[in-house]
Amino acid sequence: MMTAVQGFPRRGWVGMLLIAIGWPLAWCRPAGWQFFWENSFFLLWLGYVLVVDGLNWKRSGSSLFARSPRAFAGLFLLSIPGWWLFEFFNRFLQNWHYLLNRPVSPLEYGLRASVHFSVVIPAVLSTAEWWRSSSFTAGFQSWRRLPVSRGGMAACICLGVAMLAAVMLFPRYCFPFVWVALFLVFDAFNFLRGSPSLFRFLSRGNWRPVLDLALGALICGFFWEMWNYYALPKWVYTVPFVDVLHVFEMPILGYLGYLPFGLEVYALYILLIDITGLKKTSLYGGDEFVKL
Repeated sequence: MMTAVQGFPRRGWVGMLLIAIGWPLAWCRPAGWQFFWENSFFLLWLGYVLVVDGLNWKRSGSSLFARSPRAFAGLFLLSIPGWWLFEFFNRFLQNWHYLLNRPVSPLEYGLRASVHFSVVIPAVLSTAEWWRSSSFTAGFQSWRRLPVSRGGMAACICLGVAMLAAVMLFPRYCFPFVWVALFLVFDAFNFLRGSPSLFRFLSRGNWRPVLDLALGALICGFFWEMWNYYALPKWVYTVPFVDVLHVFEMPILGYLGYLPFGLEVYALYILLIDITGLKKTSLYGGDEFVKL
């Protein structure tokens, strides 16, 4: 484990304050504070991101915000179209549904949803870096090499596209594919373009970013589901075949979907950065293999 070299930064304390305010607002929904508890999801998750970024800075002397505040802010912007893509596929799947406390116009829904969706990518990448700053996954930095070729990447793209088509045509039976297919398409495409790619890391025997991202998304998933449980607005699930043994609103087997989701977040981030030309940062400071 890296030695702590810094104190806990001010932004981390701000994050703790946001959580301390947002959590009771989300669960208690006090009268007269409707605007605030309706939007407490963003408060909570902005707080979470700032706290985790502060913990990363305290433990390793580096963090997403510290390396580039501008690129850190860009994560929030890129997260909005990123999660709307999953909402598009959920139109076919109908695996999750939002319960609102009052009727809203399409414009209000779109604006508020976009604000809340903005925290997904920052949360996952910050938490992945938290894992990285520990020694938990260090043993997988030089592990087995995965044979990777341009032909294999083209095959991954074709397979991913076929899986997405199956999601739209046969959603009842193919719903899990959405949590794998986007990774196959985007990460393989990034590889072929010469951009950072998890497949490229695996070809060098570096499995650590894969594990960090998967575990980061799983941790985020736990907090997403916990804070959602007593909140309103909130989401609920209708997942075929596995809609039993819930932990909060999520069927327990559904948490497995968070693992590949972390990989999808990374691949999607790389692609969106290339498309938009927004400023890049690095996910893990000095790691030459994980430049974003």
